[in-house]
Amino acid sequence: MISRIDLRGDALPEGGALRDLLPRADFDVEAALEKVRPICEDVHHRGDAALIEYAERFDGVVLDQVRVPAAALTRALAELDPEVRAALEESIRRARIVHRAQRRKDHTTQVVPGGTVTEKWVPVDRVGLYAPGGRSVYPSSVIMNVVPAQEAGVPSLALASPAQKEFGGLPHPTILAACALLGVDEVYAAGGATAVAMFAYGTESCPAANMVTGPGNIWVAAAKRYFTGRIGIDAEAGPTEIAILADSTADPAHVAADLISQAEHDPLAAAVLVTDSEELAAAVERELEPQVAATKHVEDRIRPALAGRQSAIVLVSSVEDGLKVVDAYGAEHLEIQTAGAADVAARVRNAGAIFVGPWAPVSLGDYAAGSNHVLPTGGCACHSSGLSVQSFLRGIHIVDYTRDALAEVAHHVVTLAEAEDLPAHGAALKARFDWKVPGQ
Repeated sequence: MISRIDLRGDALPEGGALRDLLPRADFDVEAALEKVRPICEDVHHRGDAALIEYAERFDGVVLDQVRVPAAALTRALAELDPEVRAALEESIRRARIVHRAQRRKDHTTQVVPGGTVTEKWVPVDRVGLYAPGGRSVYPSSVIMNVVPAQEAGVPSLALASPAQKEFGGLPHPTILAACALLGVDEVYAAGGATAVAMFAYGTESCPAANMVTGPGNIWVAAAKRYFTGRIGIDAEAGPTEIAILADSTADPAHVAADLISQAEHDPLAAAVLVTDSEELAAAVERELEPQVAATKHVEDRIRPALAGRQSAIVLVSSVEDGLKVVDAYGAEHLEIQTAGAADVAARVRNAGAIFVGPWAPVSLGDYAAGSNHVLPTGGCACHSSGLSVQSFLRGIHIVDYTRDALAEVAHHVVTLAEAEDLPAHGAALKARFDWKVPGQ
């Protein structure tokens, strides 16, 4: 069901050579880019009419309008299962606790007497948030996108999610209910690349946004790449990933269950176990079959994901080598199930989020840990972070110098300007001092 990669014995290679030995899904965003380009430009030129046409082509629904009526949001919340509502409210509460603590404060530094630099934090003016449809419904993604944007103080938020034939062309009612709980009343029935294009260009019904965030399929990732530079993006999200670093102290039933939990997302989902224990590897393999057989989405998602080239059990000589492997892999989600798990986790450098010990499974982070589950994939954790309040803020430096403070440093500025062969830069200072610069 799942392959093995044996890295025991010889010393592990470094850097890219080690990364090349590890499993990873094929995810060709560049090829998808050529297919989404004409769709994006069609939305640019025809606006809502193009969105309505693509909803019929891709989702099989005929829309009268793209924006979801306010009454549909109210109805979705009123009809929401009370237990689901309670779970969403608790997820929102915990996410607010964590993300509120991320708020940045303006800070002024006195560089010299009379010379200060203030770092001012300003939220993005308008953000388009995306909640996927397709194989599953993700109200949790609504929470993970909306809460940090709200806590950052973004003044204008809109959300898009694919039209669903089953629900009369509206997004899934649980998505709408989550929006209502969060106070988001600007919601659009648009999916994939068309939703990103709608936010990037704007249409008759939807003003353009400055930034688009949220997970999605390869078409969403390709559209984000297409619009990079025109709008800000969080990341080009690829297939979801779990890596588990475990030793002989780990419970194989827990490890198998956690691998399966990510495999049920998508046939391209990656499930990777890194262990120095042959016994644990064999026990996990034995656990997988009955656990997979007892769950849902087996043939269309879980088995293809576990059997795919992106998933494997990686055998290493030691936990120390295992740390090198998981750092090279840079997983979206990394579980540490070893002796002294907290100490091992503290040494990890590359991961979207780290889950410590047997009682912090990835599923907790997906819904109710308070952490954000919009995380870097495809090894991008080596240079990128997950979604946070900071994602929606811009730092602006405000420089305030008196005449005396400028005079003190002017000769250094002139010297550097002339060293770079930019004499007009220096002249801008000389003009303020009757062409006489202190120190020259």
